[in-house]
Amino acid sequence: MDVYSKMKSLGLVIPPVPKNAGLFVGCKSFGQGLLYVSGCGCVIEGEGMRGKVGSEVSLEQARKAAADTMLNFLAVVENELGDLNRIKSFVKLLVYVASDTTFQEQPKVADGATELLVNVFGEQVGLPTRSAVGVAVLPGDISVEIEGVLEYM
Repeated sequence: MDVYSKMKSLGLVIPPVPKNAGLFVGCKSFGQGLLYVSGCGCVIEGEGMRGKVGSEVSLEQARKAAADTMLNFLAVVENELGDLNRIKSFVKLLVYVASDTTFQEQPKVADGATELLVNVFGEQVGLPTRSAVGVAVLPGDISVEIEGVLEYM
């Protein structure tokens, strides 16, 4: 199925490309058909989850923030490639979770992003290798940031 048709059936919409929070590019091609995507946050058009997961933000809210972060990630990719149907495989994701010192469920937060990819692209394309790490703080006090590598045609 066409990626855009699948997204529409799931009620998902690609947001506008987020603005960079510093002096860097949103993504860069390298090697043979590989794309590195810089860290994307969970704020879409000024709205997004802020605060530490485990104290200010619940696990469910953080999973939603991870899904929103992945929509921003896809916006950056679409801007670069012109068509999300060109994606062959999500190779690796690194998910940063702004966490309270006692919160230990970072992989469950990251599942919010991975589930979105699997639902849209299927397991063969959408299921990446992945790391999920807790950090003290993220830019703008956002709760989730994701960077990654994908293969495209």
